[in-house]
Amino acid sequence: MIKIKNLKASIEDKDILKGIDLDIPKGEVHVIMGRNGSGKSTLANVIAGNEAYEVDGGSIEMNGDDITEMSIENRALQGLFLCFQYPVAIPGVSMAYFLRAALNAKNKHAGKEEMDAVEFLTRAKKILSELGLDDSFLKRSINDGFSGGEKKKSEILQLLMLNPQLAVLDETDSGLDVDALRTVAKGVNEFKNEDNSVLIITHYQRLLEYIKPDVVHIMIDGKIVKSGDMKLVHEVEKNGYAWLAK
Repeated sequence: MIKIKNLKASIEDKDILKGIDLDIPKGEVHVIMGRNGSGKSTLANVIAGNEAYEVDGGSIEMNGDDITEMSIENRALQGLFLCFQYPVAIPGVSMAYFLRAALNAKNKHAGKEEMDAVEFLTRAKKILSELGLDDSFLKRSINDGFSGGEKKKSEILQLLMLNPQLAVLDETDSGLDVDALRTVAKGVNEFKNEDNSVLIITHYQRLLEYIKPDVVHIMIDGKIVKSGDMKLVHEVEKNGYAWLAK
């Protein structure tokens, strides 16, 4: 699905990623954990194609295609989706308009017919119901006046509607209460299957109580220093990150 080889990246001449190697096959959920400033969110942004970051070396491949220099839009059309840590509000653009436009752009790229209004609304209302959101949510401007939990649920609605090949969740659990966390986890679990992949970036174990990862990676100072299973998560919860930084 996605292969990252010796990826190096910087912002404003400050080196952040210092040689990342990461291979996430189809059907797997991988987690990256690490302290603040370790480079986790930078990795998410570089994978997504954020132009504020400079790729100084290495490569990113998705389904065998090199996407290292690809635009954000084309990466999305390739099947890449990023759930932001701090989703941006877009006043005046309704959820319904945005989602249908994004879906039809994806369908057009794949050589498929556009989704008509009836099919779109039927699908959207089903997902809204599963997320515990009212149908009126579709009429609201994207993230405008949303609570923290609503913003994260909005991201999960987009994830389930667009059904990408790779979902990158950048600290989606940040600031969520238990009920919102369970809703987000339910959405991710409904999304994941043998044909897609998920990369979760987080500080904490609590989201992983609901989403079981296949592989856990620890990032320190711009490098992945250790990989393992849930046992590694429990070790970090018990002992912190200092023992891994030696």
